[in-house]
Amino acid sequence: ELPPSEFMQVADSTWLVLSVVSNGRAPSGCQATGVTKIARSVIAPLAEHHVSVLMLSTYQTDFVLVRERDLPVVIHTLAGEFDIYKEENGESVPVTCDDTSNGFLKPKAAASPTLHPVQSPQNRFCILTVAPDTLPAIATMLIDVLFYSHSSPREPGAGGQDLDSITFFAFSLIEGYISIVMDAETQKRFPSDLLLTSSSGELWRMVRIGDECGIVAQIAEPLAAVDISAYYISTFNFDHALVPEEGITEVIQLLQKRQESGR
Repeated sequence: ELPPSEFMQVADSTWLVLSVVSNGRAPSGCQATGVTKIARSVIAPLAEHHVSVLMLSTYQTDFVLVRERDLPVVIHTLAGEFDIYKEENGESVPVTCDDTSNGFLKPKAAASPTLHPVQSPQNRFCILTVAPDTLPAIATMLIDVLFYSHSSPREPGAGGQDLDSITFFAFSLIEGYISIVMDAETQKRFPSDLLLTSSSGELWRMVRIGDECGIVAQIAEPLAAVDISAYYISTFNFDHALVPEEGITEVIQLLQKRQESGR
């Protein structure tokens, strides 16, 4: 419904949302632990079939977005591991491979992909939620952060890593659940009693990679292999993975070693 504009760039593909649930149950509203458990069973097989994905982790759960034209390949790839359903009139209806057999394409043989260069900004991030009925209380602050505060925040004592602090703020409203990702400095501008986080209140560091086919798998697979949980947000230009702050050194070393082995 948005009018055409020279200021808006729109990808030429339509995307469909895959939600991976356990035992057919929707998420209960507790904080998600990242996509470690589905990295090898969902993201990696799709990458092997040259299916590019967008990832969206929220405070409550994780979503995988695939291009609509890739749906036949997606279903054939995942049907052996998962029961797949589609929503029709508000109900879940089983999907079989026969429903989409005409469009299935077998993957082409390809050499092992080389890991895309990884950058790690210095600022720390928070993963938060807020009760919907308290949203009006922070609406003015949200508008200010989204549209008027453009300078990159900096934290005291930031040392020289791969990338200086970057401006990053993500807000999602999905089925009534609100999820917010912001840097620790920006969080200080909000009323602390309205923003909810995990009981540990842990901070996260970010690794950022370019947006290419299979690039999410190239970072998700090695992290999953060593049981490092990550929180993913794909954007128009980049993929972002948030990892617990205490694990950032291990993550960078792991990804750098993988990159060097692919040269």
